[in-house]
Amino acid sequence: MILEYIGVDEINGSLIAIDGIKDAFFEEMVDIKLQNGTTRHGRIVRIDGERAVIQVFEGTTSISLTNTSVRLKCKPMEIALSPEIVGRIFDGAGRSIDGLGEIFPDEYRNINGTPINPVSRIYPKNYIRTGISTIDVLTTLIRGQKLPIFSGSGMSHNELAVQIVRQAQICDNADSFCVVFAAMGVKNDVADYFKRCFEESGVLERVVMFLNLSNDPIIERILTPRCALTAAEYLAFNQNKHVLVIMTDMTPYCEALREFSSSKEEIPGRKGYPGYLYSDLASLYERAGMIKGSTGSVTQIPILTMPNDDITHPIPDLTGYITEGQIVLDRELHSKGIYPPVNVLPSLSRLMKDGIGEGYTREDHSALANQLFSSYAKVTDARSLASVIGEDELSFTDKKYIEFGKAFEEQFVNQGNSANRTIDESLDLGWRLLSILPKSELDRIDDVMLKKYMPK
Repeated sequence: MILEYIGVDEINGSLIAIDGIKDAFFEEMVDIKLQNGTTRHGRIVRIDGERAVIQVFEGTTSISLTNTSVRLKCKPMEIALSPEIVGRIFDGAGRSIDGLGEIFPDEYRNINGTPINPVSRIYPKNYIRTGISTIDVLTTLIRGQKLPIFSGSGMSHNELAVQIVRQAQICDNADSFCVVFAAMGVKNDVADYFKRCFEESGVLERVVMFLNLSNDPIIERILTPRCALTAAEYLAFNQNKHVLVIMTDMTPYCEALREFSSSKEEIPGRKGYPGYLYSDLASLYERAGMIKGSTGSVTQIPILTMPNDDITHPIPDLTGYITEGQIVLDRELHSKGIYPPVNVLPSLSRLMKDGIGEGYTREDHSALANQLFSSYAKVTDARSLASVIGEDELSFTDKKYIEFGKAFEEQFVNQGNSANRTIDESLDLGWRLLSILPKSELDRIDDVMLKKYMPK
């Protein structure tokens, strides 16, 4: 039964409040009919007794206190879903914006999703190849994982996102792989860049795009990742596809959440963000995974820009607690012209050990990755020592580490945005770089593996 109320008791920014409402529920959708006959949409965001606070998607301009009609729709926000959403472009609220018309839905689904029973979860295994050496070898992306990218303002995370969408593959049944791409709070030129790159590279036919622009309502920015993840869950668990979800940028999403919380006069937490920021982010990130009864998977790469490059800021800090590792982009590498500027030392993938090695990538993968991490960590010590006593005074071994570090950054890390390396190419390159170092320094690899893979 649809309930209708006449009149509004209070207007505050993008919020309206109505008293005397009964049987309403949190996040229920409403239609708001104005005196001039136009209709706007809203969502109940707070209930206090018989008082309901409604967030108006299109803003509260021209809304009258006396002649406004509010209809409760008795259902939460839903998105239309069907297999034909692949290759389409939608706005942040799931409305088609590519000029191809509306889709014919198989079903409508609540954008908030349904919790996955922990007992029905399958442990993530097998990997997704991105064609980027630093990710594939050192922070391997596993199907069903959530692996964020920590970047900074003005760095090349947008280019990296496009490259991952363009190159990402699975090693078995490539036809079952697709990408859901959600952009939040991006400028028009960035949105055009994403669309143009996907169209020119021919990957748009396997991508579902959700675009929320910086001048769109903040409430839509809060809905965007939920619409994207609902579409991903449908494709993964109903259509048995392996879905990679890339969400950029989580920082505008969290700032919209902070503004929204402030408008509701909630008590702020650290740096003004709401106290429930952790649980809100968890409600998004935990929608990744694999479940029994379906061969599909949902893998997440949320991208966030750290304010002032501060990794202890609440957004990257809380994200790190929830997700299974991180890929950190470094401003110093970026200033050197290295792309992608991945700093491998603070980057890690906690699930990679279960999705690499014989049967997945190659038997030498784990040992090689450990040795590259260990050797590059010693490069930092050698460089620090050189800055004090000068490079000429370094020992032979330290000079070799300096040489290795330079080659590692220029050849392994720096590969350009058009290079799509296979896993074998990346592993072989790692072995060639390790050959720079004395054999006595390769203490993470056994002699059998050294003899088999080390270049002569």
